[in-house]
Amino acid sequence: MLRPLLCLMSLACTLSAADLKWSPLPSLPDERGFAGSFAGVVDGVLMVAGGTHFRDKMPWEGGTKLWYDTVYALDKPDGTWRVAGKLPKANGYGVSITTPQGWIILGGGNATEHFREVFWVGKNAQLPPLPKACAFMCGCASDDVIYLCGGIETPTATTAMNTFWSLDLKQADAKWQELPPCPGKPRILACMAAANGVVHLFSGAALHAGKDGKAEREWLNDAWAYQQGTGWTKLPDMPRVAVAAPIPAPVMGSKILVIGGDDGANVNFEPKEKHPGFPRSILAFDVKTQTWSQAGEVPFSLVTTNVVPWQKQIVIPGGEARPGVRSPKVWSGVMK
Repeated sequence: MLRPLLCLMSLACTLSAADLKWSPLPSLPDERGFAGSFAGVVDGVLMVAGGTHFRDKMPWEGGTKLWYDTVYALDKPDGTWRVAGKLPKANGYGVSITTPQGWIILGGGNATEHFREVFWVGKNAQLPPLPKACAFMCGCASDDVIYLCGGIETPTATTAMNTFWSLDLKQADAKWQELPPCPGKPRILACMAAANGVVHLFSGAALHAGKDGKAEREWLNDAWAYQQGTGWTKLPDMPRVAVAAPIPAPVMGSKILVIGGDDGANVNFEPKEKHPGFPRSILAFDVKTQTWSQAGEVPFSLVTTNVVPWQKQIVIPGGEARPGVRSPKVWSGVMK
């Protein structure tokens, strides 16, 4: 059994997000790093698992994306990463959430299929599979209830799923519930967070088939809130798009922090190897005043990765630094 974990995703403070101090933790033991990996905490140990990278060539050079199943563990902030095992199969771009009961990995996929499996890491207990195979969705937890929104069912899908699911971990025989979908466009790679019992959904990208039959993205900057019994409410639009920002978004006092994310401004940047990276600014949504503000910057440019509460700090491990390029760096944010 796992020892209960103190969930620090909601930091009890009144300071501004700009007061976060960021510093590097030991880098992951793979010089390429990973995008789309899973991260969480098991028995006080920080873990990162799965994900993808391009080993020899970038995608525009004909490189092949490789998928991984390795689980890495870091016992303490000044420690050394070690290999702690393997996932049931190579996996990436699902959702991982650390709850007081432990670390859960949900869905994801590889180059040929997406998955329905949901499982605790390091815990001998079963959780029901997703209603459908799903990857590139977003998720968060509120009062031991997991929420998942959007994503795509297959790697070649040209439309996003118009889905919103919940799973109540407090119920011994919990089953996935299909909730009313967000009134906005179906999306992938959105950002999600829970604050004061309300689930918040930000940005993401809608999909449609392009002239070549492959999926093309429509960049979204809308924002929504869902509360049980009330349903969905439209929130003020975001100051900018933030696709694939690290999730679940951390909460500081009354503010939800959307860290970085791809704003789409450089989607056609050439030459690709000189891409400047994704935005580093932090957007803060105040749930009390229902307003957006700028809240400083981070010293890194990382998307398709996780936010993990660990030892009174916010940890963002690896991710995609610019198109095709991963990072092995692991960053920690603490109050100054």
